[in-house]
Amino acid sequence: MIMDWGMKNRLARLIKPDDKRAVWLAIDHGYFLGPISRLEEPAKTVKPLLAFIDALMLTRGVLRNCIDAGIDMPFILRVSGGNSIAGPALSNESTQVSIEDAIRLNASAVAFSIYVGSEHEHQTLSALSELVNEGQRYGMPVLAVTAVGKELEKRDARYLSLSCRIAAELGAHVVKTYYCEDFEKVVKSCPVPLVIAGGPKLKTELDALKLARNAMDEGAAGVDMGRNIWQSENAVGMIKAIHAIVHEDATVKDAAKFLK
Repeated sequence: MIMDWGMKNRLARLIKPDDKRAVWLAIDHGYFLGPISRLEEPAKTVKPLLAFIDALMLTRGVLRNCIDAGIDMPFILRVSGGNSIAGPALSNESTQVSIEDAIRLNASAVAFSIYVGSEHEHQTLSALSELVNEGQRYGMPVLAVTAVGKELEKRDARYLSLSCRIAAELGAHVVKTYYCEDFEKVVKSCPVPLVIAGGPKLKTELDALKLARNAMDEGAAGVDMGRNIWQSENAVGMIKAIHAIVHEDATVKDAAKFLK
């Protein structure tokens, strides 16, 4: 894919050029979950974590109302929505934010969820393609998120390989997906960088650290975690530990020291 300087520069802010890795913090959950636990006050939740991340992933409403405009932090703007946890189908998403608004907000990338295999597959894939077209016009990278809605059992290598490859084929510059058994097969079949989601809160902090370590060992470019960071009793320790795993190649044992 041919990239102009602006596109390359935006991506370089998100995935660090020196090690080609990234630690992102996802706080966009409210667009379909509302005031989820520990994210009732986004500004309060985010502030102590900013020093240890490379970028924030959030909605324009939270950005405009909860994030200080003086912040020196790149961010990924969630532009898909129109669904909710209370609705009949989480897959019923469409584009809610224009590229022009993303540029006004100084976004470094825009994020859109695709629902491969759902009743709204064509709708979300077509919208992703249109977003890539607009992004190419303005030099705005597109992050495709391989969402599964409420069907968490879909998170296997066969399904994720299909979803990630389709996202890349349609022009996504980076793909956010889930870690799974045989994750290296997903990585090898996707020609653009993959970052992993944390998903729902895991049983222990150690489980989240193992997830991140395994994903990095098997070829992930980084992590974009949310609930496994800010729903932890030691959120600062967790983000420090994840940063150490991603950017310093720390073992789970060494990273876990930040939790003590």
